[in-house]
Amino acid sequence: MPQKEQLPEINIQVEEQEVQEQDVLFKPNEGPQTDFLASSEREVLYGGAAGGGKSFAMLADPLRGLNNPNFSGLLVRHTTEELRELIQKSQELYPKAIPGIKWSERKSQWVSPKGGRLWMSYLDRDLDVMRYQGQAFNWIGFDELTQWATPYAWDYMRSRLRSADQSLGLYMRATTNPGGAGHQWVKKMFVDPSPPNSSFWATDMETGNVITFPQGHSREGQPLFRRRFIPANLFDNPYLAESGDYEAMLLSLPEHQRKQLLEGNWDVAEGAAFPEFDRAKHVVEPYKIPSSWTKFRACDYGYGSYSAVVWLAITPAEQLVVYRELQVSKVLAVDLADKILELEADDGTIQYGVLDSSLWHKRGDTGPSLAEQMIVRGCKWRPSDRSRGSRVAGKNELHRRLQVDEYTNEPRLVIFNNCTNLISQLPSLPLDKKNSEDVDTNSMDHMYDALRYGVMTRPRSSIWDYNPANQRTGFQIADPNFGY
Repeated sequence: MPQKEQLPEINIQVEEQEVQEQDVLFKPNEGPQTDFLASSEREVLYGGAAGGGKSFAMLADPLRGLNNPNFSGLLVRHTTEELRELIQKSQELYPKAIPGIKWSERKSQWVSPKGGRLWMSYLDRDLDVMRYQGQAFNWIGFDELTQWATPYAWDYMRSRLRSADQSLGLYMRATTNPGGAGHQWVKKMFVDPSPPNSSFWATDMETGNVITFPQGHSREGQPLFRRRFIPANLFDNPYLAESGDYEAMLLSLPEHQRKQLLEGNWDVAEGAAFPEFDRAKHVVEPYKIPSSWTKFRACDYGYGSYSAVVWLAITPAEQLVVYRELQVSKVLAVDLADKILELEADDGTIQYGVLDSSLWHKRGDTGPSLAEQMIVRGCKWRPSDRSRGSRVAGKNELHRRLQVDEYTNEPRLVIFNNCTNLISQLPSLPLDKKNSEDVDTNSMDHMYDALRYGVMTRPRSSIWDYNPANQRTGFQIADPNFGY
């Protein structure tokens, strides 16, 4: 484990003399704030409850390097409006911290007397990262990281991290509260892989495996770099927590917001689309699926983002069991088909598969559709329901599936605990702010879409259709005529 830099406090001198107590502009609070400023890992997230002093710590972190003429840093917010607030706070702190430091409004840049530079900018869209193509920074900070819906900006800016001055080190830093469009990927990158406040080797979000140097590299097989997640708590900030007023305000919030902003709980998302999901109820230990049960699969395909596949089995009581998942990125449709068939080698018969209907679109005037290419490989599909209102209908059906069945007293859908992507994404899915009947399509909803396609092939009809003499005739496949 890397050794932490010894930084119990940041003493900022007003004059060139022995520092007096009244001259200390910022002294980090004991605990997480100090841990964040002293962390030596390449990538660190300081996240959790509101009011823990995260943004102030983010502003303080680059101050140690700015007096080095080789220091080059970048601090970003998601929008220009949010950036203005951060700039204003820096204008209150930086001139006192480093006498003679200059702010350039035109360049949105701080320049220290010794030449160190810190840019403050925004990244509203993924393509905004192209502004930094060819540039190099030794320190990059993202304030409120979950406002970025995908990891694209974070991953790209990692490629801008380099310096000829080895004494400076290379650092990416982020702060955030739980919730927001990027809640899922941030949680998956920083929160899920390791216990809080422990150093861990960076892992691949798709596989969970440690990322290593590639084959043929002089350091082949060695881990690339370390990460750390430092949880924040309101009570870490004695100045804000002392009066109890801010705590009282947070206690007055709706339950999911209170869990996020007061408790720093990452297992709930703001405006969670499926609040009824309960790990204790819906997640089960894997078991051998009987050969007599119907098995099928569902897939949401995407090359540039993610492809998600779920495999489901149907119990005699019409409970749906998600027993396998696959999530990959930048995989051709034909290669995905081969991977699916490889995983199904010991499954026995897969009765049917349902695939995003957009994959039946022709590629211009020539050539088979992506769906047809997969079918030719032996991976057979039917198109998903993409009719008007199908998204809302699918969401409602999943709500019903997450409920406890009135006859079996068990949930109508359970998930094997090895389906970690689906288990992570489902409770974190936020509602669409413009349409509360649907999920936010800007979030990582690929696993959800695949599951939605699947459950809609087994809709539950009215309970009044139930006939005890004929077992569970109230449950029917959506298209009884479908087959290969």
